[in-house]
Amino acid sequence: MHAITTIFRRELQSYFATPLAYVFIVIFLALAGALTFFLGNFFERGQADLMPFFTFHPWLYLVLIPALAMRLWAEERKSGTIELFLTLPIRVIEAVLGKFLAAWAFAGIALLLTFPFWLTVVILGHPDNGVILASYVGSFLMAGAYLAIGGAISALTKNQVIAFVVTAAIGFLFTVSGSPIVLGFLTGWAPQAVLETIATMSFLTHFNAILRGVIALSDAFFFLSLMALCLFANMILVELRKAD
Repeated sequence: MHAITTIFRRELQSYFATPLAYVFIVIFLALAGALTFFLGNFFERGQADLMPFFTFHPWLYLVLIPALAMRLWAEERKSGTIELFLTLPIRVIEAVLGKFLAAWAFAGIALLLTFPFWLTVVILGHPDNGVILASYVGSFLMAGAYLAIGGAISALTKNQVIAFVVTAAIGFLFTVSGSPIVLGFLTGWAPQAVLETIATMSFLTHFNAILRGVIALSDAFFFLSLMALCLFANMILVELRKAD
């Protein structure tokens, strides 16, 4: 835990040592506000909830989280510091967890800074705060899943642009896997069991279930298990490519 904590602090501080953190947060808040109030018709709906705010989170993360994840390992490999980094008295799993948790915490900070949206809806009406809290937890879990995917992809390449594009593409497939766009293409030739499995992999399906105010064990397990699987893959890839 000491090694993970040390790496966590080092990585989190590195975000705020450059303009990256502030640019990411400003863009996230600006896009969240624009989508909520303009496309989401927040005021026109006349309802005291944050559904228009959370509805766009999967699409925000699809664009912004790959930008955050692409530097996790690609930058280390490109600069050649990965060999030096891994010669420290730490295990690869500790390095992977430390970097991931720092990026996830940073995404959580950006999410927490959206609290004025919650305050606004409390002032304007009487929202179900339990539903809003569950939605924040679900959004945080989903951000972690996107980050875990991005971390594994970042370990595959030295090019941050490639890491961004591939992460966004894979994230898009996970996001819409339960939609008619994907299922309609497979219907007719893929077995029903395959269709059902693909449908259960959709981020939208699990996140929309949480937006109803109930964090079901199956939805939380989906995001956490996906994170665990991607972190394991990340660890293996770093071991295989650290000497490239």
